[in-house]
Amino acid sequence: MTVPGVVVAGVDEAGRGPLAGPVLAAAVVLPPRYVLPGLTDSKALTARRREELECEIKRQALCWNLGRAEPLEIDTLNILQASLLAMARAVRTLSRRPGLVLVDGCHAPPLECAMKMVIKGDVSEPPISAASILAKVARDREMMQLASLYPGYHFESNKGYPTSQHLAALREIGVSAVHRRSFAPVRLELARRTRLQL
Repeated sequence: MTVPGVVVAGVDEAGRGPLAGPVLAAAVVLPPRYVLPGLTDSKALTARRREELECEIKRQALCWNLGRAEPLEIDTLNILQASLLAMARAVRTLSRRPGLVLVDGCHAPPLECAMKMVIKGDVSEPPISAASILAKVARDREMMQLASLYPGYHFESNKGYPTSQHLAALREIGVSAVHRRSFAPVRLELARRTRLQL
């Protein structure tokens, strides 16, 4: 969507479902003319294609930025509110102030500017698609870094999602500092270990 004379930003998040790590959001303002073939929902792309598009998005965008919410904020606010907070942080730190923000989904982040919520906007709206890709690549990269700090959970492959391997590691190793304690598998493991200590 383009609106003559109005700076339009797209915003999307990555990492609502994992048991560990932050939720990351990206906001992107694309120029009126850009060349980004294959721009779509990040989940429909291979990791290699996402990384290729990340470079092109950053090169062609008028501006872009990331926002985040940490596991403690997720546990305090709930994952939806933390995701919206991460989106707001990404938009607020853009070098160009948008007159309209296109938001993936049906919930509005806490912003003071005009917004339009778009269901499946990461497929239909290029600025949201671009934001989806930047957020996904940045979060995956961070989970790779956390894998070296917290070995055994296999964050390098599961990115914090509740795979059988990750759930088995939770039971064997316990809960790390980057796990989301309000998420059921983590909460149940904490309760199990508390019972064992009684």
